[in-house]
Amino acid sequence: MSEDIKIHKFYLDYEGEKTNALAFIPSAKKPSAKALAVFSHGYSSHKGSILNWPTRLAEEGMPSVIFDLPGHYLGNFSEVKDFEKFKSASPELFIKAHEELKVLSGQSPESVVLGGHSMGAMLAMMSSNLGYFDNLKTTLLCVGLGRLPVGAKHLFNSPFYKSTLNLRAQLVCDELHPEKVFPWINEVKTNIVLSNKRIHFITGADDVVVGEGGSERMADELTKQGNTVTLDKPVKLPHHLPEQAAGFIKKFLKSEKLF
Repeated sequence: MSEDIKIHKFYLDYEGEKTNALAFIPSAKKPSAKALAVFSHGYSSHKGSILNWPTRLAEEGMPSVIFDLPGHYLGNFSEVKDFEKFKSASPELFIKAHEELKVLSGQSPESVVLGGHSMGAMLAMMSSNLGYFDNLKTTLLCVGLGRLPVGAKHLFNSPFYKSTLNLRAQLVCDELHPEKVFPWINEVKTNIVLSNKRIHFITGADDVVVGEGGSERMADELTKQGNTVTLDKPVKLPHHLPEQAAGFIKKFLKSEKLF
């Protein structure tokens, strides 16, 4: 039950700055966890947007962490002084969060779940390639993530979406301006190479940011690379409401016998 869950607040160090994290530790009455989970949010958002993910998992006995990405002002006022450094250092936050979660939970199971929403899911993929998790059974959970056909025009480039960029740009530090971040996200999603990973996509049929066929396209490419990839396509899961994925996440992890 939720009333037995303990929430621990802590900080993750990032280039001399600190960013916020919350660990959700299940009741001591629960059996030992089969996996630990680490999640982060999408661009210009914050960890509260996926708050019910770790809550639902902790209810099932899985310790979980959610953390704010540096330079995202809805979550914290840390700064990113160098975008190039952010590209390499932000995936390492999943490693730091996992290390702290092991201490707080007093457990170190042989499986780990890495994931997030949109850009957070992409960073989880990048983190899985850093070598730290190689000796663990790693499951990647990607909510609201996909890729465009080569040369296609993204919603980000539409007049409607561009009209929102002034506000979005002010929710992040200058080094994470949309004009820098969006092309990088597209580049990573197009070129990322993974192998021998278990990857599960959850993307709403009404997710206009991912777009029609976006997750299927990315899933097909990752399957060709030698990964085990599946896709869940809820009818209602708009991009701006990632918390609605919680039930689908729980269902999937249960099917994988991770609790």
